[in-house]
Amino acid sequence: MQASHTAPPIHVPVLSSSPPPPDDAPYLVPVAVSTPAHSSVGEPLSYASSAPLAPGTLVRVPLGAREVLGVVWDAPEQAAPLPPGVQPRAVAGVLEGIDPLAPAWRRLVAFAARYYQRAVGEVALAALPPQLRDLAPQQLARRLRRAPPPAHQPAATESIALSAEQASAVAEIHAQPGPFLLFGSTGSGKTEVYLQCVAQALAADPQAQALVMVPEINLTPQLESRVRQRFAPLYGDAAVVAMHSGMTPAQRLKSWLAAHTGAARIVLGTRMAVFASLPRLALIVVDEEHDPSYKQQEGARYNARDLALWRAREQGARVILGSATPSLESWHASRPPSPGDPRGGRYQRLYMPSRIGAGQLPRVCIVDMGQQPRGAVFSPPLLAAITERVQRGEQCLVLLNRRGFAPVLHCHACGWKSDCPHCSAHQVFHKIDRTLRCHHCGAASRVPRACPACGNLDIAPIGRGTEQLEEQLAALLRNVIVEPAGRAVRVGRIDADTTRAKGALEEQLAQVHAGEVDVLVGTQMIAKGHDFRRITLVAAVQPDGALFSSDFRAPERLFALLMQAAGRAGRDAHYVAAQGQGAEMWIQTWHPEHPVYAALRRHDWPAFAAQQLAERADAGMPPFAYQALVRADARTQEAAQGFLTAAAEAARTAQLPGLEQVFLFPPVPLTIQRVAGVERAQMLLESPSRAALQHFLAAWQALLHAERPRHKGLMRWLVDVDPQAI
Repeated sequence: MQASHTAPPIHVPVLSSSPPPPDDAPYLVPVAVSTPAHSSVGEPLSYASSAPLAPGTLVRVPLGAREVLGVVWDAPEQAAPLPPGVQPRAVAGVLEGIDPLAPAWRRLVAFAARYYQRAVGEVALAALPPQLRDLAPQQLARRLRRAPPPAHQPAATESIALSAEQASAVAEIHAQPGPFLLFGSTGSGKTEVYLQCVAQALAADPQAQALVMVPEINLTPQLESRVRQRFAPLYGDAAVVAMHSGMTPAQRLKSWLAAHTGAARIVLGTRMAVFASLPRLALIVVDEEHDPSYKQQEGARYNARDLALWRAREQGARVILGSATPSLESWHASRPPSPGDPRGGRYQRLYMPSRIGAGQLPRVCIVDMGQQPRGAVFSPPLLAAITERVQRGEQCLVLLNRRGFAPVLHCHACGWKSDCPHCSAHQVFHKIDRTLRCHHCGAASRVPRACPACGNLDIAPIGRGTEQLEEQLAALLRNVIVEPAGRAVRVGRIDADTTRAKGALEEQLAQVHAGEVDVLVGTQMIAKGHDFRRITLVAAVQPDGALFSSDFRAPERLFALLMQAAGRAGRDAHYVAAQGQGAEMWIQTWHPEHPVYAALRRHDWPAFAAQQLAERADAGMPPFAYQALVRADARTQEAAQGFLTAAAEAARTAQLPGLEQVFLFPPVPLTIQRVAGVERAQMLLESPSRAALQHFLAAWQALLHAERPRHKGLMRWLVDVDPQAI
């Protein structure tokens, strides 16, 4: 974890024993660099240059004993003068051949750093491809020579028949400024609307660029294939690039250069792509905008969806947020005008409730597990439904959001559990390689032959993960014959364990699409975005855990996950009609009357959202209030909470601006309070005013820095603005 360390943006000289810059270096330039974690050094830093350097220029500069990449930044209106006798160090070199980063990009970085309480250099350098820091000038020159020139062919669009709802959405987006929330049911053709809008944007301006974002890496191959098929014949194959953390450093640099030079007309990516250098940005699409994966959970904890909205407004681009289950923040922001709220929300809501091809949403079947045989993993009705489907050659998907074979090993004799030695969590049993692995710190060990505490040989798994579910389902279906092929049932699994190897996910998805898997078991990574044409039944076997979570967003997340999972069933209306039975979503639950399941049975997101928003309004929770978390890590829980308590008291004593509208809750341990031997505590801040919260956090930074040296030993802290998990 890195500490938040945004001091006010002032010039601070880099002091060293190195010789002063030459006499022909009369220019003092501000340079944003990524300063060390927990540093209170202000940014940008001052360096000497023999020639004026335009803001946005990429340079190499000395920082301590290293030479690092930096970005020449905009000079502040009131730069602090250098102390007498202090000599700034000289810029070591300029990255030739790369145009300066545009003012709009620098404003985006500055806003993100300011809003999320981070340093400008940290955000700026994290947004650049890592290879820019390491390549020698000759290597960079070769990369630039290989970069394709921008394509300027006149655009033409394919003639694709749109449904009435799709055509209406495209027309509205073309005619209005937005922002737009495209609320379309699963299978309603939202992706085609995106592509039509991209085609219009590129046709209107021969240099226009579009950014299309998806929440997870595993969704990019399917989308990239479709986008290339549509646009590569018009603009060339190099006009479409991807950006995500799963790419090699060389691939990331190539994509970044293509976007920066304008050669790439369309950039597809995950949350990191929101910082892509796109000088002619005309359109941003945020698909599955509700997904929590858009929130960064390390370093600068930005929300890419929110930055996309800010960037589009600042650069005059259109932005489309799309989802079948929008976030409650976006749903509230797109509320229509009403007598009590004549202005309504800031977004324009577009509806696409119908599935393409007149297909029906799957029928939701709720199974009360209190009425089923004790200990049953699959209730008899669900097992019969799966058997009937696979016998006819249809595919089924079984969802369990827990990987591994079992969450914990347990000794019934003495009560020993497979606890992680470094975390306040269990090590998960993975049967396939006979290991115990902690999913928090990564610690792994072999499964003991006997109980380490008492020597009992009878240690057994408790609970279930996808690995065990796959094994049990294969055993239950071993005598079922798939017709008309006359073969046994094939059960497959897709989760983080089966997709570690490069290309494994694409290979496994291809097997599902080719019909080589009859029943697919997996976690949430297969429950959203994928276009499985032959799946007609989806089942969630243990979804109840999220119903009683301490996180107020848990019901919203569960409803979204289950509705997205249901959307994988029956996507090919002709196939479903030919099979003679409609698609189904099965849910096994101990709480069949819960409002989440009642709304899901009706596929009624608006009613569920209205109920949730009413509860949040009464409780003063987002989107009717604004939050931030301050987290502290230390060797002991007492030290971590003590740091937060002292920092809060210092804020009250100093009467920081905004304090009268900010409520500071007492510090508490995190749910998983120890990870990798480090204790973690957090303090929640809440305010009805976003501006008051921001003013308070900005002023609090200096006090947090001042408080840290008073606590001996390890002490790290960070600020998480608009947290998505509490």
